[in-house]
Amino acid sequence: MTGEREMTAPMTFVGAEVGQSPDLTPTIIPDYGEDFNPSAEEMFEAQMQYEQEMQAQAQAESESAPGFMQTVSMPELYEMVYPGKPPIIDHFLYPGTYLFVGAPKVGKSFMMAQIAYHVSSGTPMWNYSVRKGTVLYLALEDDYRRLQERLYRMFGTETTPDLFFSVASKSLNEGLLDQLDTFLYEHPETSVVIIDTLQKVREAEGDTYSYARDYDIIAGLKAFADRTGICLILVHHTRKQKSDDNFDRISGTNGLLGAADGAFIMYKNKRSDGDATIEVSGRDQPDKKFMLTRNKETLCWELSGEKSPEYTEPPEPVLEAIGNFITADNPTWEGTATELIEKLELDIKPNALSLKLNVNAGKLYNLYFVQYSNSRSHKGRKITLRYDEDHPIIVEPESDTDDTDEDEFQYQPVDGDPKATVCYVRGDSGNKSFHDMTDAEKENFLATSY
Repeated sequence: MTGEREMTAPMTFVGAEVGQSPDLTPTIIPDYGEDFNPSAEEMFEAQMQYEQEMQAQAQAESESAPGFMQTVSMPELYEMVYPGKPPIIDHFLYPGTYLFVGAPKVGKSFMMAQIAYHVSSGTPMWNYSVRKGTVLYLALEDDYRRLQERLYRMFGTETTPDLFFSVASKSLNEGLLDQLDTFLYEHPETSVVIIDTLQKVREAEGDTYSYARDYDIIAGLKAFADRTGICLILVHHTRKQKSDDNFDRISGTNGLLGAADGAFIMYKNKRSDGDATIEVSGRDQPDKKFMLTRNKETLCWELSGEKSPEYTEPPEPVLEAIGNFITADNPTWEGTATELIEKLELDIKPNALSLKLNVNAGKLYNLYFVQYSNSRSHKGRKITLRYDEDHPIIVEPESDTDDTDEDEFQYQPVDGDPKATVCYVRGDSGNKSFHDMTDAEKENFLATSY
């Protein structure tokens, strides 16, 4: 990583436990002739380029040492800027590698078809927004006839050209990742790949199961998903033994879940039930439970409720201010941290703002599609903000509430008795009766009801 110090003269670096290389000779900034009159910015860039080349050469020397270990200091870590990873289905599905586990015939394949259809068509799933992307569904336990019948019953004649199926693929040790690489090269907008089931692509790996083997299999798939930025869903089965922790019922060793970014567990209380529950636990989302009901006509899963931790992340005023400032109508801005503070009238110090943006660059993109970067010039650090006009298409579910700008409260009389009226507070998730209102709400209610 490039250091923060400015160098007034060339400096030579030597790797730990490695002698000076005979090839490591001082490099002088080239002479461009008598007429060359570089600006301060050009001189600074030349000096920075020299420093980077020297540090890269020194790093190569260090890495060649037998005892080399790559380390990063805490200040260096805070200088790193990582891109955002927006959810594919808000509150439900994120980029990464996930196990989707359930007993045979619990309805996993219907759920996979549902996810695949909604993402590839860009239509909201349940009451969640969806980012449109191409989907590859490896339905390795089906045939095309069964897929056709299932999809027609679930979605009728509404097709999507961005959903692709295959009922046969190579196994992991025979070239599956090469096949997936080829598909992603031909379809660069791919956001989800579903492998149904994991067992079908690891069959040629043999029947020997161990923590290390399970971990290595998922780790290889995770490396592929991380490199390509997709969501990789691996459909898998539960074992028959019961456990207090449903995630302990994943068939195989803990190495599967240990290497994955998370897991979905789908189960019913009884096999004949029309209701099911999905529990999800992952690195990029809070633990949740989704209660589902099967539509008897389409066999699609409908959301009947959800449970999640009561904690919600507090809003971030700095990110909100930038999100309101950088939009499609005002797509770019460049300047120093001090200039951005003055522009947005923020109450924060320049160094603290730069650090906050470094750490929250991913969140800034996820929430507002604003790309953040910083660079050095002879004048100091420069911040660049850019609205990503090519961000994935997001389709929001239709709202059931009236978004008029009239009274804050909407009232529905019950049996003509105003004190039994139910008051709906816009933006809230439920109804509030007169009895449950605060004094201020009651006063506003009575003033507008009579």
